[in-house]
Amino acid sequence: MKDKSGETSGHETNKIIEERRAKLAELRELGNPFPNDFRRDNLAANLHSDYSDTSNEELEASPVTATVAGRMMLKRVMGKASFATLQDMSGQIQIYVTNDATGESVHGAFKHWDLGDIVGVEGSLFRTRKGELTVKVTKLRLLCKALRPLPEKFHGLSDQEQRYRQRYVDLIVTPETRRTFRIRSSTIQAMRDFLVSRGYLEVETPMMQAVPGGAAARPFETHHNALDMQLFLRIAPELYLKRLVVGGFEKVFEINRNFRNEGISTKHNPEFTMLEFYESYQDYRYLMTLTETMLREIAGKVLGSTTLAYQGETIDLEKQFDRLTMAEAIAKYNDRYPLHELAKPEYLKVALAPFDVEVFPGDGIGMLQLKLFEQTTEDKLIQPTFIVAHPTDVSPLARSSDDDASLTERFELFIAGREIANGFSELNDPEDQAERFHKQAEAKAAGDEEAMFYDADYVRALEYGLPPTAGEGIGVDRLIMLFTDSPSIRDVILFPQMRRES
Repeated sequence: MKDKSGETSGHETNKIIEERRAKLAELRELGNPFPNDFRRDNLAANLHSDYSDTSNEELEASPVTATVAGRMMLKRVMGKASFATLQDMSGQIQIYVTNDATGESVHGAFKHWDLGDIVGVEGSLFRTRKGELTVKVTKLRLLCKALRPLPEKFHGLSDQEQRYRQRYVDLIVTPETRRTFRIRSSTIQAMRDFLVSRGYLEVETPMMQAVPGGAAARPFETHHNALDMQLFLRIAPELYLKRLVVGGFEKVFEINRNFRNEGISTKHNPEFTMLEFYESYQDYRYLMTLTETMLREIAGKVLGSTTLAYQGETIDLEKQFDRLTMAEAIAKYNDRYPLHELAKPEYLKVALAPFDVEVFPGDGIGMLQLKLFEQTTEDKLIQPTFIVAHPTDVSPLARSSDDDASLTERFELFIAGREIANGFSELNDPEDQAERFHKQAEAKAAGDEEAMFYDADYVRALEYGLPPTAGEGIGVDRLIMLFTDSPSIRDVILFPQMRRES
């Protein structure tokens, strides 16, 4: 029986599994039920593409042999003949099994095979009366017995968790999910191609670090037994990448996995993917222009368009991205906050009072503006917008502006109401960096778990000389959300972090 969501009930599923195990036991008596000597020559999509314009008459006149394999998704048994649909990595193709072509015993065995079984066939192509390209089977083998039944469908909130937990099933039965992760793969490859074509060197930096740095975040902790030392999973590769720039690799990038021991939401997963890249003798303005070019080129290459539909909004990557300070953005998107008032700490504290946000005695103008921005403005930045000139007290790794030391040469890129990228002209003054690290360490000692550690070795690296450099991180997962119209970050991570099953 089915439950209200249309899924097979647990009792019924167990019964089906028992029946399939009995079939498997019978197959074992006949030999190895999991053979590995079948070799596939053709993919479904290639057959459809290569013979899209070939009529049945042409196929009969010049027979085409095909050897395909895949998971059986549909089956229709009609006495002496049966139709089935096989699904492989490229798509689906229909097969036609008859007593005449395979022998009655083989066809008889096929009738007892189940949906989800993996099957290999050899035969010749033809078109049915409805024009569907089909393999007329002459040889047929069961390659893998599926013990669990496939669901009829996934739908509704009750099944969303199952889709994340059992992504392998989700990929089998949901074409949209397969499309999402193909787009993800293509996007990452396009990022790599974009940077390599511009002379960047791809590198790898440590995931386990003695001093986690490069972001304001709470790390995961572990212990190395052989060295008897505490280690942290990295929260960002930034400080190691800049060490490489000191060493002479002046254009580097890493597509990296980061880990932050923080909350889970539609925008946050404890394990996520970032692209970080650094280029010497450039500044944050150059990076903003490069980022616009990158996103347009990748979207065009992967999606075929720079106009994207996301959750009911139309996102235009072709127009020049807006560039606003945090205060300008607050004033532009909220009528009740005059721009001239947003530089006053007392005004900002009053403005924050209605919100459920904690204000600390040491919060400066930058932190107060940031908190008000996050509460009132961030989710309103639908079209691509660079938020520039971040205050120094919220940018411990960015270079201060020569015109105003209270501001940094930094930007964050927002699209569809969420941060996509963060970049800046790098701070390369070792004494200034040491002082900012000290302030971060003091904040951590005062209870700020996301404040940075003091990294003495990184300061030492800066003392050897970091050339003027611009660096940026792009959130790959959030970009894929945008490219695939996915409302949750879990939709674009193959195996998102979940609570342990009870």
